[in-house]
Amino acid sequence: MKTVILAGGLGTRLAEETSITPKPMVEIGGRPILWHIMQIYAAAGHKDFLVACGYKGELIKAYFAGFRLRDSDYVIDLASGSVDFVRPSNVDWRIGAIDTGLHTRTGGRVLRLREFIGDETFMVTYGDGVGNIDLKALLRFHKAHGGAATVTAVRPPARFGDLVLDDDRVSHFEEKPQTQAGWINGGFFVFEPKLFDYLDGDETSLEREPLARLADDGELFAYRHRGFWQPMDTLRERNLLEALWASGDAPWKVDKPPTGDRSL
Repeated sequence: MKTVILAGGLGTRLAEETSITPKPMVEIGGRPILWHIMQIYAAAGHKDFLVACGYKGELIKAYFAGFRLRDSDYVIDLASGSVDFVRPSNVDWRIGAIDTGLHTRTGGRVLRLREFIGDETFMVTYGDGVGNIDLKALLRFHKAHGGAATVTAVRPPARFGDLVLDDDRVSHFEEKPQTQAGWINGGFFVFEPKLFDYLDGDETSLEREPLARLADDGELFAYRHRGFWQPMDTLRERNLLEALWASGDAPWKVDKPPTGDRSL
């Protein structure tokens, strides 16, 4: 099963970082957020990736082209060019880094990957958000409902902490990771090939007409995730993820069990 990662956007709201690098390559804990996302999927057994490149996609391609050398210890013979990997990388992912255009919208990027996806169920996510999603449960839910599409519904992260007041005195300040109001599209999709019937071309935004039409046709289902989820749209959010990783207690680390999921 292929996992498509949408990694071609301009990332304008994170301009402090994305003027020189694509947003999926912005680092958290010394690794691109794209690597963190792949770790989430690989831990659930999904290791066949298609990265939909666009803005500064050559940097994504270069990163993975040299990944084995960076992730291994080796001895190189400069005379012959031969390389002996003495402690090789144990990463066994298969990665397609495919140019899907500079200004192509999200649905158009998926459509451009149709020939690589084939006629099978596939997963899609954004290249700028992490969470402790139970991907195995998500896939079971998708297969059970029989529809063409599943979206993971999440609580939007709170932009500000809660002030608990006692008259005019602040008795407590609580930095909450998520609000309690409403559900939003958190990505982490599962699709059947029928999705391609809803994608018209490069100008198609996956989040707009295709999902609306799928819902109207009774083909779209939501998997409710009550656990951690955090996009990286701003420098503040990037710094939040960095702080969580540095603490050693990042909720999306693959050695942590996923929690808080159920279907809508």
